[in-house]
Amino acid sequence: MTAATTTEATTTAATATAATTTEASAATAEPLPPGGPRRLRLLSYNVRSLRDDRRALARVIRACAPDLVCIQESPRYWRPEGQAAGLARSTGTVVLAGGGRTAAGPLLLGRPGAAEVLGVHDRLLPKTRGLHARGFATALLRLPGAAPFTLTSCHLSLDAEERYGQFELLLDQLGITEHGVVAGDFNEHPDGPGWQLLASRLQDGYPTAPWGGEYTSVPERPYQRIDGVFATPGITVLGCGVPHGLPGVTEADLRAATDHLPVLAVLELPEG
Repeated sequence: MTAATTTEATTTAATATAATTTEASAATAEPLPPGGPRRLRLLSYNVRSLRDDRRALARVIRACAPDLVCIQESPRYWRPEGQAAGLARSTGTVVLAGGGRTAAGPLLLGRPGAAEVLGVHDRLLPKTRGLHARGFATALLRLPGAAPFTLTSCHLSLDAEERYGQFELLLDQLGITEHGVVAGDFNEHPDGPGWQLLASRLQDGYPTAPWGGEYTSVPERPYQRIDGVFATPGITVLGCGVPHGLPGVTEADLRAATDHLPVLAVLELPEG
């Protein structure tokens, strides 16, 4: 590596670190709205096949204290069900849906007793030759006193054409019942056509009720929001964002756990 290249890399890293520090300091440290009747604390997190610091990952998830967790990139090829169960044990949750070959990476975890599982609707998506198999982990759930709703964890394609078709299939998946939540890694920015399609039908959590940080990718690419939480209009979004400054969530753990940042949201379900 030349001296010029070294200087450029150092400058880029310093700029990325400064941007992340600015994002974290700008993010509100105000607490999320508290729990209550029909309220759901939801975490969405791409865990990069558990290839990073698993202890840091477990600390982040536990500190976020979620009722339900939408995981992306749960291990798919070597004992996927066993690895999903191991992640659940380390985070004090249980597997609700996904974690196998049908969902192809997405996984739903839940705090024991947080929600009643009325049905599982995992879906393997049509696959373009040469690209990864992808799927949806979906469960039909009910909180005490609330209307049933679907929760879907997704990780969409890197290919723009295939990804747009998957956005359309997400809307189909929401047809299972009246109310629904979709969370995941969309591999697209909010100005993309698929994201805009979803935002035209659903509430995009962060701009609807901004809390915490906006950008969800690693410090080397700090100005991206490619992960999010969407909810149908009947659900109230009380707060949504990246948990910078949340007690128990350190910036060191966020960087060590995986190459994405988590998105934490509080939602209020309509009465059932």
